[in-house]
Amino acid sequence: MMVTDFQYLLGGLLASLLGLALLYKSKSTKKRRAPMVIQRHQSFKTSVNGSRRLETAGSADVIIVGAGVAGSALAHTLGKDGRRVHVIERDLSEPDRIVGELLQPGGYLKLIELGLEDCLNEIDAQRIFGYALYKDGKDTKLPYPLEKFHSDVAGRSFHNGRFIQRMREKAATLPNVRLEQGTVTSLLEEKGQSKEFNTRARMVDVPSCFVGLVLENCQLPHTNHGHVVLADPSPILFYPISSTEIRCLVDVPGQKVPSVSNGDMAHYLKTVVAPQPVASTINTLAGALYKVFCASPDKARQEMRRACFDYLSLGGIFSNGPVSLLSGLNPRPLVLVLHFFAVAIYGVGRLMLPFPSPKRMWLGARLISGASGIIFPIIMSEGVRQMFFPAMVPAYYRDPPNYRDFS
Repeated sequence: MMVTDFQYLLGGLLASLLGLALLYKSKSTKKRRAPMVIQRHQSFKTSVNGSRRLETAGSADVIIVGAGVAGSALAHTLGKDGRRVHVIERDLSEPDRIVGELLQPGGYLKLIELGLEDCLNEIDAQRIFGYALYKDGKDTKLPYPLEKFHSDVAGRSFHNGRFIQRMREKAATLPNVRLEQGTVTSLLEEKGQSKEFNTRARMVDVPSCFVGLVLENCQLPHTNHGHVVLADPSPILFYPISSTEIRCLVDVPGQKVPSVSNGDMAHYLKTVVAPQPVASTINTLAGALYKVFCASPDKARQEMRRACFDYLSLGGIFSNGPVSLLSGLNPRPLVLVLHFFAVAIYGVGRLMLPFPSPKRMWLGARLISGASGIIFPIIMSEGVRQMFFPAMVPAYYRDPPNYRDFS
């Protein structure tokens, strides 16, 4: 009996020790994972011009780390709302990068909504009214469906760094917004109070990388249009970023970009990109339709590629729907699904003419199968509710503001 009691006592003691160890471990893990949510009762350490100092969040209602497009827009919006905002940016010099150079009409409408449309002034931004497509010596124009909007609504292309600098200047004009160059090195908590937000992101598929170069003092065939060239093995994109410069983006398949230092990049551009004849497609939704528009030895994929170009070339509702998605004027993903399968059915219909031979029927079945293999994963990642039940989506996204009469 005493032996049994001793075993229970020893087991209870070991369980208590193990529980205390696990509790200590979980608390230390939470401290290490504390996110940078800076509140009034918190302080933080910054490094400015090489000197480190301690600052409190009591002098500001909101502290924003990073003054890019999102940070600057947020600072301006909160500042207009009367909040005291402190923005800390690691480098306030003008960025030099190729991302975010083509603003779709939907993005321009958002700038108007935020009162930031004048940030596009004085940076030599170019108006974009749609895309020009080239394929196998043929070309077609896909204009943005802007008939219902004010004449000023269009896409804009520009130097990304100039745009960001204008947004920073706009935010800094507000008396309650303070912009400072520095680095936040740590976050100090008072009484351990903080909020933690967790999310689980999907694995990102990176099928290719863009390599950018600038062409100076030349003109594109269609003024104020982006040009998409369907090359082998992947698309090439051209658009103006100023009145004298054209951006060329070459899509390089694979996650590893050819090296510039050892000459691999120059060799790739000379031997793979430059010798090709003019061809094109549309970069409608980048990663979503990337597999459709890239060259493939598969007969079904080749037919899908041809059907997509010919479908868009029909114009009217056949091009307005996909282009409205591209331009950001139509946020409904269901339109993408409908047009995607419309392209597939259009391709199968062409295969069945003038006579549906067994070989053509088999190719048509493979075309539908391939299209399903591309679009269904997109539906699952976007969410079935957003795709097929838009009435359940928040009203803001279902009923965008009317900008027809803005001044």
